[in-house]
Amino acid sequence: MEKGLLQKDREEEEGGSGIITWSLFRQEMKMVGYLSLPMVTVTLSQYFLQIISMMMVGHLGKLALSSTAIAISLCAVSGFSVIFGMSCALETQCGQAYGAQEYRKFGVQIYTAMVALTLACVPLTILWMNLGKLLILLGQDPLISQEAGKFALFMIPALFAYAPLHSLVRFFLMQSLISPLVVSSSITVCFHVALSWLMVFKSGLGNIGAALSIGTSYWLNVILLGLYMKFSPDCEKTRVPISMELFHGIGEFIRYAIPSAGMICLEWWSFELLLLLSGLLPNPELETSLLSICTRVSNALGAGNSQSARVSVYAAMTLAASEAILISSILFASRKVLGYVFSNEQDVVESVTDMTPLLILSVILDSLHATLSGIARGCGWQHLGAYINLGAYYVFGIPIGAILGFWVQLKGKGLWIGILTGAFCQTVMLSLITASTNWEKQQNTDRDCTILPSKLRESA
Repeated sequence: MEKGLLQKDREEEEGGSGIITWSLFRQEMKMVGYLSLPMVTVTLSQYFLQIISMMMVGHLGKLALSSTAIAISLCAVSGFSVIFGMSCALETQCGQAYGAQEYRKFGVQIYTAMVALTLACVPLTILWMNLGKLLILLGQDPLISQEAGKFALFMIPALFAYAPLHSLVRFFLMQSLISPLVVSSSITVCFHVALSWLMVFKSGLGNIGAALSIGTSYWLNVILLGLYMKFSPDCEKTRVPISMELFHGIGEFIRYAIPSAGMICLEWWSFELLLLLSGLLPNPELETSLLSICTRVSNALGAGNSQSARVSVYAAMTLAASEAILISSILFASRKVLGYVFSNEQDVVESVTDMTPLLILSVILDSLHATLSGIARGCGWQHLGAYINLGAYYVFGIPIGAILGFWVQLKGKGLWIGILTGAFCQTVMLSLITASTNWEKQQNTDRDCTILPSKLRESA
């Protein structure tokens, strides 16, 4: 398999010898790091916008933190996950168009995605406007539900920014234009820290200010990327004028977007479902606050590897494992102070410390299956990935978590063990499929599967 992964592009450079050496593997690792490490910054910055706001809100008290956490959870389930999952269709569409040097088609596909994703936001907005009532129907605490509903209402601008944002991210990513993504994301995070502090503590808006700051920061990122796309010479060959042609490809985009959304949402929803279940436990403010912290941290740190998977399987998995070990070591060393970042409540801090070993396991699994999921999306295996996620989380993970949390009385820890079980099953199944794949045949039949670095430079 190693030969199948690295040999093809190297044979031309090595005179067709086909010899795999540590030198070649180190070269592969350098290329992975060159392309993926900047994307880790981009991915983390987007995740951390919500985490930063939760940090601010957490110091307003457990009610503010728990209501914000459950609102962000449901907004992720009913909005952000859908838009993000649909946008992943561009990894297939634009990868093929750019690889075939159909640059006009590439540009039109980006505009088509923006329009389609924005239209998808309309029914989601209606749902968000009634989120508080929905939470009460689901048996959540009325006070928490009322505050969460207000928060979701003010998150609507963020949803409409999310659609063009992820279309633009794929526009640059598919061309390996990583620098503008890093710069815009870094500027946005710095801006968001200051804005969130002002909106939460100084404006008197409290957690509502956190919601408004998230939306404002997302729109800033959209504006920065849009300006670069419009005026930079780097985008000249793929920059096309807006025309009615963009509406012709909506049907094709939807055909790719639905299975992509299914794969992403089935996994994402399983984590957010934990927070809803935690609201049914005794002391819902504590349990919801605790699981929201663990979920945001593990997802953010684990998802940093998702883009690197498209470069080289072995190199990407090695990098993922190395990152997981490093982050896990840092989390373990800081386990007694981690909770203070999110809350001053002593019981929350102690519970986060107690959950740190499970959080470490989650980061390791998230790092591995994020990379494997990236391979699956790059190769057009979204349908297969959706079935795997359905079985891993909804047949095994969530039922086991519910049993441990409610019947065995492990509460939040039991719910988290269940989701770890699902993540482990997902990682094992994706690993088996990846290990058994004939990569030479796959590359011949699917031009979008850009496993090798030189292919990534050509078709991103």
